[in-house]
Amino acid sequence: MKMSKGENIAQYVIVALLGLLCVSVLYPFLYMLAISLNDGADAAKGGVYLWPRNFTLINYEIVLGNEIIRNSYLITIGRTIIGTVGGLLVTLLVAYGLSYRGLPFRGTILGYILITMLFSGGLVPYYIQLNNLGLINSFWVYVLPGLFSVWNMFVMLKFIQGIPEALVESAELDGAGPLRILMQMIIPLSKPMLAALGLFTAVGHWNDWFAGAFFVTKQELIPVQTFLQQLLAASDLSAVLGSNTNQEALARSSQLQNITLMSIKMAVVMVSAIPILCVYPFLQKYFVKGVLVGSVKG
Repeated sequence: MKMSKGENIAQYVIVALLGLLCVSVLYPFLYMLAISLNDGADAAKGGVYLWPRNFTLINYEIVLGNEIIRNSYLITIGRTIIGTVGGLLVTLLVAYGLSYRGLPFRGTILGYILITMLFSGGLVPYYIQLNNLGLINSFWVYVLPGLFSVWNMFVMLKFIQGIPEALVESAELDGAGPLRILMQMIIPLSKPMLAALGLFTAVGHWNDWFAGAFFVTKQELIPVQTFLQQLLAASDLSAVLGSNTNQEALARSSQLQNITLMSIKMAVVMVSAIPILCVYPFLQKYFVKGVLVGSVKG
């Protein structure tokens, strides 16, 4: 289709604006990557913007070789996997049960669930509740409170209700029970929706620093994002290297003498961001479909 001169100009303007938007998003990431791959003392002089001037991997060697950070990664990976799978399972079961219009007190249950999404008791009652449940200073404080999401439940509910009732009725006539219908019909048809909500849930678990900062005091139980939050507020390298680091060994190494707190911070940021970014390409084909669920009705 031939476009007018005004339409061509509008297209160029849109492309230029989108290009500027991409640059504004990518540049901070590339800057942090360059600093993390550059000698710390050299980067402190300035002038490092898009690529390292004095390439080194010592920052990553220190970060990945630190026991505290490795343990933080295990906590983060564990809570992300268990929390995402468990959260999707629990929320899907609730949504599937509430999708039956003949369920007794269905409207009352939906109203009660909606109230919990709109109103909360606040941080102090929430802390007291977690303490009474024995979840404070426990790994399960990252998992159990987030197993059920009201917002995700309503999204799942609308999606399940959009599945033709004739499919469910035909399965019931063939003798399939509710569990078999869920496993062999609802879940396979819900892959795009589950992939999109699963990605949102996983990113939420991976990026959460709040629970580790307020509900956990044991250093061995903090996730990597909480460690990063502590590191960004630190004034020296003891947060990374530890207070018991052999200072003589550090003095003998010219590479370690050139590291700075900023270079270590950038390395931790990269190590904490890259894994979750690598998950997106594998879910992209489902993610686009899942985001558009319910936006277009035929």
